[in-house]
Amino acid sequence: MAVNLSWPIVGWARTPVAPVGGALAQCTVPDLTTPLVAHLLRRAGLPAEAVDAVVLGNALGANGNPARLAALAAGLPDRVAAWTVDSQCCAGLDAITHACGLLALGQAEVVIAGGAEAWSRAPLRSHRPRHAGEPPQAYERPAFAPAPRDRDMLDAAAAIACQHTLTRAAQDAWAITSHARALAYVPGDEVVPVAGWGRDAYPRALTLARAVRMPAVRPGTGAQGDDCSLSTVAISPKADGAALLLLASPAACQRWGLRPRAQWQGAASLGAAPEAPMLAAQQAAQQLLQNQGLAAADVEVVELHDAFAAQALAFVAALGLPLEAINRQGGGLARGHPIGASGAIALVQALAQLQPGQRALAAIAGAGGLGSAILVRAFTA
Repeated sequence: MAVNLSWPIVGWARTPVAPVGGALAQCTVPDLTTPLVAHLLRRAGLPAEAVDAVVLGNALGANGNPARLAALAAGLPDRVAAWTVDSQCCAGLDAITHACGLLALGQAEVVIAGGAEAWSRAPLRSHRPRHAGEPPQAYERPAFAPAPRDRDMLDAAAAIACQHTLTRAAQDAWAITSHARALAYVPGDEVVPVAGWGRDAYPRALTLARAVRMPAVRPGTGAQGDDCSLSTVAISPKADGAALLLLASPAACQRWGLRPRAQWQGAASLGAAPEAPMLAAQQAAQQLLQNQGLAAADVEVVELHDAFAAQALAFVAALGLPLEAINRQGGGLARGHPIGASGAIALVQALAQLQPGQRALAAIAGAGGLGSAILVRAFTA
C-alpha cells in the first residue's frame, strides 16, 4: 500500500564503523549514540527539551531498552519516550520508519531515530537448563525461523550464489571495488568521531591476487560447473557502529526555526522466504519503487547494505542497475556489519551524497527473511 506522506529530515550523522574487537571495542550503545545526538542538536540549533522520542534499532543489546539508555545518557529530558526496535539487520531502517509513524500519528513532533550496535560489548548468550543437572547451552545466534526453515546465513548466501551463477571471481571483484571506493571516500561532517576514531577502520587495499588466496568459507558450484564459492573477502565482518537521523514535523520546523535538508518520502518493510533472506532487500526496494511509481533508474543514489558480495550482484540484476550505480563510497563489505545499525548507516551515506532535488534509496535484508527500504529526497536549493 502506498503512503503519500513525507516528513522533514533535519540532519543525519553516523559513527565510524570498526570490526568487532577493534577501535570501538570498549564502546557501549550510549557511548556510540551520545556524540551523535549532541552533533545533531548542535547543528540544528535545537535544545534537548525539544525532542519527544528516540527510536533505536538494536539486535544484540538483549537486556533492557537500549533506546532509553541512549536517550538518558545523551541528556535528553526524562519525559522523552524511547522504543528499541529489533528486526535484526533491518532494525536501523525500520526504526526510522517507526519514527515517521509517530510523527504521522501526532504522538511526537521531534524524533531521533536510527540504529546502534556495540557488538564487541554484546552480552554472552545461553539457553537456560531445562532440568536440574543440565548445563546452560551457549549460542551464537537465536533462531530466526522455525526448523527446518532457519537456514544458516552463509549456507543461504552460498545457495543463492550457485542458483544465480554468481561466481567467486565476480564476488571477489565486487569486494575489491567496495574497498577501493571506501578508501577513496573522504568523510564529511556526517561522520562524527568516537573514541578518537574518525573514519571507518576496515577498508583496505585489495588486489585480485590477494583475494584469490582468501579461503572459501562455503564452497559452491553453479549449474555449468562455475566456482560460486563464498570467500572471506566477499562477506562483511562483524562490526560496531551507529547512525541517527533527526526528524521533525512541519509544525516543529516552523516553531523551532529548523531548516530541513531532506525529506522521508516512503518505505517498505516486508517478509520473504527465510531460506533466501538476502533477496529480501531487493524485494523491499522493488515494492517501494512500485508504491512510489518510480523505476530504479529514477533514483540518483542507491545504497545497499551488502552483507555478501553475492547479494549486491543479485540486487543490481533484479533492479536492472549497473554495479556502478550502488554503494559509490563503499558498502557493508568494506565497512563491516553492525547489525542493528547497518541500514541506518547506509541511509546516512545515501543522504550525504545527495544533491538538491535528488532522490536516494537505502535497502537492507535481515535474518529470517526480512527486507526494508527507504526513499528520501533532498530539498532543492
